[in-house]
Amino acid sequence: MEICIFTIKKFMSIQTNLHQVLTTLPTDTRLVAISKTMTEETVMQAYNAGQRLFGENKVQEIIEKQPHLPKDIEWHFVGHLQRNKVKFIAPFVSMIHAVDSLRLLKEINKQGERNERIIYCLLQFHIADESTKFGLDMAEAEELLNELNKEPLPHIRLCGVMGMATFTEDHTQVRKEFKQLRTYFDYLKNTYFKDDDAFKEISMGLSGDYLIAVEEGATIVRIGSTIFGERNY
Repeated sequence: MEICIFTIKKFMSIQTNLHQVLTTLPTDTRLVAISKTMTEETVMQAYNAGQRLFGENKVQEIIEKQPHLPKDIEWHFVGHLQRNKVKFIAPFVSMIHAVDSLRLLKEINKQGERNERIIYCLLQFHIADESTKFGLDMAEAEELLNELNKEPLPHIRLCGVMGMATFTEDHTQVRKEFKQLRTYFDYLKNTYFKDDDAFKEISMGLSGDYLIAVEEGATIVRIGSTIFGERNY
């Protein structure tokens, strides 16, 4: 009985948290619930509350969960992705957020072709004042896009940009970094993707800073602990 009551309380908490987050988002901003370290049961609690977009940052974890969860879940991979692991998620992943090299894009295209799919991708930019973060600078992004113009990859679709702000309580700095990502997006849109309606996404904002990200133009926010509570590391 105690286990049953605990499960009900946890579900109500996730349901309430999810609803509260959604009420703070514009209708055109999508929520990716970051379910890393969460059990399949916990993911199902969010699913039963209406959530359909989930994100993971470890290949091993996402491939273990995906077969046991509903097929209408839209899975986003949000972590740093090694080329030799693309093949494991290519059969089902909807979007890969953290593309930071042409070599990675070519591997995603290769695996997309093998699985007869087009995989949506975002270009990750380095906007944080932290050397440990991954991502392109604008010169690298332009070099990548110029190469794509010469050699199109038909099984990938670039849909926008992604970035992670510095982990800091200085909201002024965080806002500045999000503004920078929006500037990058606007430049790429106007220069390379003016007639491409698919290039429309700005993925930025985590649990601690997503409201700032929304104010600066995020179309996708990636929120975990605010919905699910503390991670089960």
